Amino acid sequence: MSRVLILNPIDDIAVALDDVAAGETPEGLAVPATADIAQGHKVARHAVAQGGLVRRYGQVIGRARVPIAAGDHVHVHNLAMADDGREAEVGADVRAPAPLTGATFQGIVRKDGRVGTRNYIGVLTSVNCSATVARRIADAFPDSGLPEGVDGVVAFTHQGGCGGSSLSTDVELLQRTLAGYARHPNFAAILIVGLGCEANQIPDWLSKTGLETGTTLRAMTIQEAGGTARAIEAGIGIVRDLVDEASKVQRQTVSASHLTVGLQCGGSDGWSGVTANPALGAAVDLLVAHGGSAMLSETPEIWGAEHLLLRRAVSQGVADKLNARLEWWRAYADRHGMELNNNPSPGNLKGGLTTILEKSLGAVAKSGSTPLNDVIGYAEPLASPGLTFMDSPGYDPCSATGQIASGANLIVFTTGRGSVFGAKPAPSIKVASNAKLASWMDEDMDIDASPVLTGTPIADVGAEIFARMLAVASGEPSKSEALGIGDNEFVPWAVGAYL
Repeated sequence: MSRVLILNPIDDIAVALDDVAAGETPEGLAVPATADIAQGHKVARHAVAQGGLVRRYGQVIGRARVPIAAGDHVHVHNLAMADDGREAEVGADVRAPAPLTGATFQGIVRKDGRVGTRNYIGVLTSVNCSATVARRIADAFPDSGLPEGVDGVVAFTHQGGCGGSSLSTDVELLQRTLAGYARHPNFAAILIVGLGCEANQIPDWLSKTGLETGTTLRAMTIQEAGGTARAIEAGIGIVRDLVDEASKVQRQTVSASHLTVGLQCGGSDGWSGVTANPALGAAVDLLVAHGGSAMLSETPEIWGAEHLLLRRAVSQGVADKLNARLEWWRAYADRHGMELNNNPSPGNLKGGLTTILEKSLGAVAKSGSTPLNDVIGYAEPLASPGLTFMDSPGYDPCSATGQIASGANLIVFTTGRGSVFGAKPAPSIKVASNAKLASWMDEDMDIDASPVLTGTPIADVGAEIFARMLAVASGEPSKSEALGIGDNEFVPWAVGAYL
């Protein structure tokens, strides 16, 4: 017999644990299904009048477009966006976790005290025009030829750096992102490669962001080097010296308080908000209790669930900053003729998610129950321990790029449909929301959160995720690292026009 899961007693829907055939009365539902309902999709527990509110997780996820009968499949054909049920009393749910001690990992302590989880050499580009030279420099150092302890030489190329004003928002965002990577503790050293005449002048953005060249931050331009081939040769010589120095690094035992985790989800399904995301939230609560930090992002994907974060905001000022970013996104969507409810992707819809409200409620669960201590702009340096919200688009590579620039030295990424994301220099751990995905894409998935559906407490899966965080932070390769993923996922946010 098929089964359904009821997440909250006040929910108007249940979620199919198995495929349900039309006319079948699944275990947990009092009425037969009126249509075939795929696993992970929603079925009405009772009738809902046209215009009536529909709840999941005890929260509003939409309004009935048409009358919904008990047993009906509830999805895009009969459920629409709603703006109800999002009232928030700022700070009402602030509960600081009880401090914990004892969790450690084998980290890389830099001379200035920063702690990394990996030991890369980065080749940054100030402009797209220098992308090929940067890649040729990095390609001269295959992983197999590097000394033990050096994780790789990686080129970070992008589409920007020129074609607009040197004072444009895009150049400012790019400079901030590049500066965050240049400071990142997962790099032993950085080489910056420019063309020479671009809008994003290297001396300018170094000065603006408080960086100076030295033994571990080198810079060059193709024009000054005398052309492509000479620039590649010069860059290889510089990186060879940087690799020699990086090989001297030794890991040492450090507190989990030095771990900063970027929280991501992509290819979400109807189980993401039930298994993987709340389990990651439980791991975040453990991390924060040990003094560590986490970053929630993807602003369009908290739309409709922001009230849950506002209730955890430690001050009115933090709440005001979050509301300001949400208003910016509302105006941004209006300006471009879009709706924020367009966010659920085709994969999300196929997996059982219907509205942005439903998707966002699941996405916010990644942040656990810890207080929201700060809200920062894209790629701005992390300023507070604990949970921070970093503004970003919902596009995973762009959001993760900003988190790494803000200081994330590890990424944990939940998925229900199957993501293959990686993000050098920060290792990426994948958490599958369902058993089918965990088995079918086992070469990509690090953790299976589906045991939550068969009785394993969320806290237990959260503890498993936290333990994997510490192991990967200590140097154990994640699945995406073992596959060599992460060289092409550097995507700085571009919001402006090209001239």
